[in-house]
Amino acid sequence: MTVLTMKNNHVFADYAKHSFYDEMFDENGNVRSTYEKLYHQFSKMGANKLTNRNTSMQSQMMKQGITFTLYDGSNEDTHSERTIPFDMIPRIINSKEWEVLECGLKQRVIALNMFIKDVYHDQNIFKDEIIPRKMIVTNPYFIPDMVGMKIPNDHYIPLSGIDIIRSETGEFYVLEDNLRSPSGLSYVYKNRSLMMHLFPELFFEYQVREISQGLNHLLGSLRSLAPNGKQNPLVVLLTPGVHNAAYYDHTFLAQEMGIELVEGRDLIVIDQKVYLKSIQGLRQVDVIYRRIDDEFLDPLAFRADSLLGVPGLMNAYRAGNVALANAPGTGIADDKAVYAYVPAMIRYYLNEEPILKNVPTYILSKQEEKDHVLANLSKMVVKERTLSGGYGMLIGPTATAEEINDFALKIKEHPERYIAQPTMNLSCAPSLSNDGEPVPRHIDFRAFVFSGDTVQIAPGGLTRVALKEGSLVVNSSQGGGTKDTWVL
Repeated sequence: MTVLTMKNNHVFADYAKHSFYDEMFDENGNVRSTYEKLYHQFSKMGANKLTNRNTSMQSQMMKQGITFTLYDGSNEDTHSERTIPFDMIPRIINSKEWEVLECGLKQRVIALNMFIKDVYHDQNIFKDEIIPRKMIVTNPYFIPDMVGMKIPNDHYIPLSGIDIIRSETGEFYVLEDNLRSPSGLSYVYKNRSLMMHLFPELFFEYQVREISQGLNHLLGSLRSLAPNGKQNPLVVLLTPGVHNAAYYDHTFLAQEMGIELVEGRDLIVIDQKVYLKSIQGLRQVDVIYRRIDDEFLDPLAFRADSLLGVPGLMNAYRAGNVALANAPGTGIADDKAVYAYVPAMIRYYLNEEPILKNVPTYILSKQEEKDHVLANLSKMVVKERTLSGGYGMLIGPTATAEEINDFALKIKEHPERYIAQPTMNLSCAPSLSNDGEPVPRHIDFRAFVFSGDTVQIAPGGLTRVALKEGSLVVNSSQGGGTKDTWVL
């Protein structure tokens, strides 16, 4: 093992020791075996060379339009577009760790799909009192019109984004399930492309597993939804348009999968069938990979003021003439309170013990759990059940007394809207600062799961980095960055 303090003139010489699990260094400051080659390569390069390479890379990202839009949390009209901060020090997952993650993710997504189907059909999980019926039917993402509706091959969630963290003990936990329209997949591929360009020798020396088949798996999952098993179906990606924060994600995925990128105005419903307006005339659409929220999909079924969706789309969907991915109403399983019941779902539907653990979660509509959380708010992370992207959160250990008091009032007024979790000490990994020096920053990991005739996982995913010192918020919408993820 290489010792962290062996020299004073390499880039890791001043890497700060900390009390969190570090992906590269063990508790004694020794380099973990999976990172030794990378450690030596970066140490030889030095801070100046790393800084120059980083500057060149950021310029390339801007030229390629690899951007994300940041919105002011208090005003959606206030926004700025910037490149996603990309960190050049990759996160490495060894093959043994990946085997556990892969098995656990497959198990979890299969159970979640069965849960969504059950909610909209037999509702056995309510009858057997595994999860409270009220928690689901009062959820804003529950769509009564989906009850009893037949979904192609019962595949509600062809694409899932499951967020994973590593705790201070080195154990993996699932932090969150993203099943409506998980974003960030494009950055997985752009990060890999950048790393192969920047460090080709290191990449191949490590024998990193390829991720190139992932988009083929996603396209296969989408095609498998085609009504009546149609061969060579027309698949389109429905985007809200250029002003959407994740528009780069939409354009990249459509281009790489070879499918049409469309807006609502490009589609029309005639006789309960969806058509694409093209220069060749009208072409019937079979599958829509939608990146529009449920409420904006169809102004005749949901929000009448929506200009993003397609009038009559839900009628065509009900008639079985077009498939939607992910299915409307899947947001019930994104709910942060429902998350607490996923281990029970796995036992109920699969008769298996969960491979991946949940973070312990308090349901604040339960009086005893609410009282405990209110008495310990300074130690808790509190989340609004139906929000994502790092919004609507209280991180107790870093919050002011005023923020804690404000959240206490919110919880007392509407306890059913919130869940709480003990603060998890996310693992850290070295990330390059602006002056080219590695500094410890907290990370998490979004794995992308593709569900069709089989369940596949891209061997690698989106490692997200909290760029502010001490911050636990990694979301791109909150200014976080990304790393390439190398699975050995």
